Amino acid sequence: MSVQVKEKNITIATFLKKKAEKEKITMLTAYDCSTARYFDEAGVDSILVGDSLGMVILGYESTHHVTMEEMKIFTSAVCRGAKRALVVADMPFMSYHTTVEDAVKNAGALIKSGATAVKLEGAGDFILSVVKRLTETGIPVVGHLGFTPQYLNVLGGYKIQGKSCENTLLILEQAKKLEEAGAFAIVLEMVPEEAANYITQRLNIPTIGIGAGKYCDGQVLVCDDILGKFSEFKPKFARRYANFQEEIIKAAKDYISDVKTAAFPDDAESFHLNEEEIKKLESNK
Repeated sequence: MSVQVKEKNITIATFLKKKAEKEKITMLTAYDCSTARYFDEAGVDSILVGDSLGMVILGYESTHHVTMEEMKIFTSAVCRGAKRALVVADMPFMSYHTTVEDAVKNAGALIKSGATAVKLEGAGDFILSVVKRLTETGIPVVGHLGFTPQYLNVLGGYKIQGKSCENTLLILEQAKKLEEAGAFAIVLEMVPEEAANYITQRLNIPTIGIGAGKYCDGQVLVCDDILGKFSEFKPKFARRYANFQEEIIKAAKDYISDVKTAAFPDDAESFHLNEEEIKKLESNK
């Protein structure tokens, strides 16, 4: 018995086509089925199951604590909600840094969880060998350059990257190596707009910016930032399109008030015995 798998409307070919036709690519993070479904219905091109879930969902201090098991669970949830958008899953810290074999195994687990592609950070020699092997294995890869959160301790904090001509050329060199290794897109994070533009114009694959200005081929933001749900801090590059924090607190307060005053549940929200059963109960005093 064969199982028919519906193809995504958005594919890797779509990304490359949008780059060629100068049509912007839209990407948002999501970590659960319903949010992924809503973003999918809204028409977003791609959903990233980011390891940022460690901070905004699980309450970790950094992305370093996210495990493969957690990424598989959240990736599966998102993929059950996204029917047309291309789903990219982050490979968590230390899931692709030991051996190429381990990297392939872990990336394969995310693909089996439903993702179309994986994202990994950096462009050192070993990372490039991982990217090459993954693409040879049939696993699409998105690169990530500029500020790379998994290298937070090495970078010395949340610092803008590519702030000079020399550093911009270094990021471009890394991006070209990732492209040659088989990556089909590259996220540029916290890079000056002019540097990101320079890099974008010199690549055949699309760049997805986050804090990298308007000239990237696409943009990505964390869903909790655009929804105003994550209140620990607001990145300079994030724009809030809603204020879920206030709405959630208000809804909870209204609920508490209704429960305490017996306004909830009302008659329409309750189940009832029929008259015969009520009489039986009343006679059983």
